[in-house]
Amino acid sequence: MELLLLPFRWIYGALVWFANSPRTLITSYLLMIVVAGVIYGEVEQRSPADAVWWAVVTASTVGYGDISPTTWAGRTLAALLISTMVLLVIPLITAHFASRLIVDDNAFEHEEQEQLKADVRRMRALLEEMASRQGIEVSPLPPTRPVTGRGSVSLPPAPSGRAGRRRPRR
Repeated sequence: MELLLLPFRWIYGALVWFANSPRTLITSYLLMIVVAGVIYGEVEQRSPADAVWWAVVTASTVGYGDISPTTWAGRTLAALLISTMVLLVIPLITAHFASRLIVDDNAFEHEEQEQLKADVRRMRALLEEMASRQGIEVSPLPPTRPVTGRGSVSLPPAPSGRAGRRRPRR
C-alpha cells in the first residue's frame, strides 16, 4: 500500500514546493503561456503574436472569441491549458498572495518561543528554590509532550478568572 501512495506523496511534496515559491509560480505561468502559444501557433498555423495572445486569453478564461482553435489538436491544447490554469496555477498564485496578506505580525518567532520557555524554566527553578527555603512543597510539573512538528508544543490553557477580558486602556 505504501508503494501505491508514494507517487501521490511526491506529487503533494512538489505541489507544496511549487505553491510556496512565488518565483516558481510566476515562471511556470509565463512558461505555460509561451509553450502553449508556440504549440498553438504550430498546430493552427498562426503567427507567434496571435498564438501568445490566444494563450493569454485562454489561460485567463476571458475567451474573447477573436482567435479560437479549429483543429482537434488545438482544442485539446486549449482544454489542457484552461484546466491547468483554472484548477492549479491561478489558485496557487491566489493562495500564495492571500497567505502573504494574512500574516500575524504579533506571532512569536521560534527564537522568542525558546526564550520564553527558558525563562519559564528559570522561574520554575527559582520558585522551587524559594519554596524549599520556606519548607513548602511545589507540585510537580505535568509531563511534557515531545515536539513533533514546526514551532512549539501548545500547552493547554490555564484556568484563569480573567479569560476573555481585556484590560481597559488608560
